Amino acid sequence: MNSSFNTETAKRPQARFRIGEFAIEKSIALVALMSLAFIVLIFIFVFREAFPLVMGKAVDDVGTVSILDLFKTASWMPVSNFPAYGIAPLILGSLKMAFIAVGIAAPAAILSALYTAVFAPKWAREIIKPAIEILAGFPSVVIGFFGLIVLATVVQKTFGLQYRLNAFVGGIALSLAVIPIIFTITEDALTAVPKSLTEAAFSLGAQKWETGLLVVLPAATPGVLAAILLGIGRAFGETMIVLMATGNAALMSLNIFEPVRTMSATIGAEMAEVVFGDAHYSVLYFIGVVLFLFSFGINAIAELFIRDRLMKRFKGM
Repeated sequence: MNSSFNTETAKRPQARFRIGEFAIEKSIALVALMSLAFIVLIFIFVFREAFPLVMGKAVDDVGTVSILDLFKTASWMPVSNFPAYGIAPLILGSLKMAFIAVGIAAPAAILSALYTAVFAPKWAREIIKPAIEILAGFPSVVIGFFGLIVLATVVQKTFGLQYRLNAFVGGIALSLAVIPIIFTITEDALTAVPKSLTEAAFSLGAQKWETGLLVVLPAATPGVLAAILLGIGRAFGETMIVLMATGNAALMSLNIFEPVRTMSATIGAEMAEVVFGDAHYSVLYFIGVVLFLFSFGINAIAELFIRDRLMKRFKGM
């Protein structure tokens, strides 16, 4: 009898532990499913509002507007006697801003991550990494205000530009928001490189800078590419910085020293004043669909393909 009593008491804590573990697992799964459900619901809502345009039923004061009309013209003038909803300059502006920002941010962030992960002493690493990552917590409006007041004046005086607010000024300001993302992911990828590779390089007589540039960095290439893609997605969808520091002129130009207007800035600037349900309203939501699909595609490529290749390389698969 005593043996059976001892057996039952020994099993009770184990049963309680399993119940708690089961509850924790299901809670985590529920949170993950809720996150996925919110993403799906947001996309459904945005697509629903753009649906009249897709079906060719969006109507303004002149007539019906269809998706083809968005690509027939190269001008964006939604409020006029003859409205024009050309989104080509907006797409070009978004791409221009993204590549300017990433072109500035990627070299700075990658080299900073390489120094932090490979060359910096421990005390310097504990200062540099948090300092750079603090930038991720800066509100976009603060960075945009900095670009509007400080960067625009400095750049115009330095280069003698005609336009005070332009794509280059916006790209510099936007790069401040992109640097922490690229830095963090790149630093994680560099840190994840197996120590056996660096030890093998040192044993063959390689110096520290040769090991960092020629061994560690190439080994972490998939992670670095994932960081750059996520940086492009962040820059492509940014609103407040580009709204404040780019001049907001929808121009079909590749000149980086001219004003530019992005898709996200267009939504942010015009959605509050648009008439509910009209063609302009549907076009703005269609632009939101394009932004959503682009950001989703960039993140999917970075997470599902590039990072997967990184893990397979480190596991020797």
